[in-house]
Amino acid sequence: MSINGPDTPHSPGPSLWPIGFAIGIACLLLGLVISWVIAAIGAVLAIVFGILWALDVTRDVRGHVPAITPETRAAAAQAEAEVEAPEEPLPAYTRSRFLEASLIGLSAGMGAVLTLPVLGFMVLPSFTNIDEDEVDLGPLDNFPEGEYVIATYLSKPEQGEVSRRTAFVRNNGSSEAGEPSFTILYSRCVHLGCPVQPNGPIDEDAIKKIKNVELRPVLAQSFGCPCHGGQYNAEGNRTAGPPVRSLDRYSFSIRNGKLILGELYAVGNVSGTGANATIAKYPWSVPGTHVDGLESWLYPIVPSQVTG
Repeated sequence: MSINGPDTPHSPGPSLWPIGFAIGIACLLLGLVISWVIAAIGAVLAIVFGILWALDVTRDVRGHVPAITPETRAAAAQAEAEVEAPEEPLPAYTRSRFLEASLIGLSAGMGAVLTLPVLGFMVLPSFTNIDEDEVDLGPLDNFPEGEYVIATYLSKPEQGEVSRRTAFVRNNGSSEAGEPSFTILYSRCVHLGCPVQPNGPIDEDAIKKIKNVELRPVLAQSFGCPCHGGQYNAEGNRTAGPPVRSLDRYSFSIRNGKLILGELYAVGNVSGTGANATIAKYPWSVPGTHVDGLESWLYPIVPSQVTG
């Protein structure tokens, strides 16, 4: 605190450094959402203007400190003995400067507290990918053309039931190119990841079990999430409720007459039906994440494969 009286208040002059610092912080936070390039530019601006601001604030208490030698010390002592000059007060922070420095420190701390969770939210998913193994769902004869079958399986048999997954599989027949076509929907709602159920009766008497796979025929032309009311049609397109995109799908392959599940991918929208459908494919993303349109810019980092 200062020993100066109220007659010598600190009234800092106008400065553009705080404005530049604020612009840098704004660019940094905006860049974390839109682009790392903008974030880097914002960080540089914040650092540069922050240093200039700190130098401006502490200008009066900084100064050149002359080197003291024996000669200068002796001369100073002699001069002091001859003429006793009035003692000048030592430079010190005034109350307003103390509050200003405290405010800067608190603002920096609050900025760190708000920024670090955002960085963690955006960066950590890219380091937590979980690759799914391919799954053999058995012969193609297990999937009647034009009908959905509920396939439940263990993606990691060594982990037990914790790795159980569910997919809705429909045999679409052959495409225009003469290749087998399947619609394979993942059973997790793209709102918050709750389990989606088929809107139709399940034939439990016709269940087939193949190693770690169970197949149940179901008469379903739509699907619904019982948790929050999300609804999807037979192609997985959202028809009602809070989901932000279509149901995720599995890639697949045919090997030795058997259907093999591959990796998941996100779907923006499906035009057409069955083998003639046009699918807007995107890298897989967590539930609640937009993959197309302007909203997708709010989610620049997309983990390649995380299921649960």
